[in-house]
Amino acid sequence: MKQSPVEFAREVRREVTKVTWPSRKETLVTTAMVFVMVILSAIFFLVVDQVMSFGVRQILGFGS
Repeated sequence: MKQSPVEFAREVRREVTKVTWPSRKETLVTTAMVFVMVILSAIFFLVVDQVMSFGVRQILGFGS
């Protein structure tokens, strides 16, 4: 079913009114949580990388 551009615009406007936007506090808390998780992930992968690098150097004899 093909609809006119005017009808499409009306439906879009109707759907936009249904959107619930997060509050400022919710946005700040979510942003802070994302930054904390990024930092924790970076630390975790740094530690794993260092441990694996040490292990490979020990196995291949580059650690002397």
